[in-house]
Amino acid sequence: MLVLVGYATTHGSTREIAERLGMRLGAAGLHVDVRPMTEIHGPSAYGAFVLGSAVHSQAWLPEAQDFVRLNGELLGTHPVWLFSVGMPGALRGPWKRMAYKEEPYITESLPGDVPYRRHWLLSGVIRREHLSRAGRLRFRLMGCRFGDFRDWPGIDARADQIARELLSR
Repeated sequence: MLVLVGYATTHGSTREIAERLGMRLGAAGLHVDVRPMTEIHGPSAYGAFVLGSAVHSQAWLPEAQDFVRLNGELLGTHPVWLFSVGMPGALRGPWKRMAYKEEPYITESLPGDVPYRRHWLLSGVIRREHLSRAGRLRFRLMGCRFGDFRDWPGIDARADQIARELLSR
């Protein structure tokens, strides 16, 4: 079975997570294709989909939403897993406790009604240069911190879970 790990990224963090998922799925014995959602031609060639996007303003990037909208019927007949990359790891205090409450807003903002097996809200990388001057000020006032907050062991565990489900079919 050929598995698509499709992604939409702004600064590269989501791409690196997609590549790691693809590498791990491949190591489990699955055939994997990792590519940006804007470069996917002929999605009907895939037997399963792992789709992810960076999150801006509690929504996937437009190119990821477009892919889901254009391929909703196909996605509805295949196993689909979703991941969103945001900044929960950068938050502290009460903001951190509220971060995962964002997850339903993200999935509800996706076009159509694509059934998916699981959705994960993951932390990515946030650097000073990723934000405008006003954004940096708000970020600091909220007590947030810059850095790489990706949980690689957790990402590997998610890929292993997907592989187990696909290989048991």
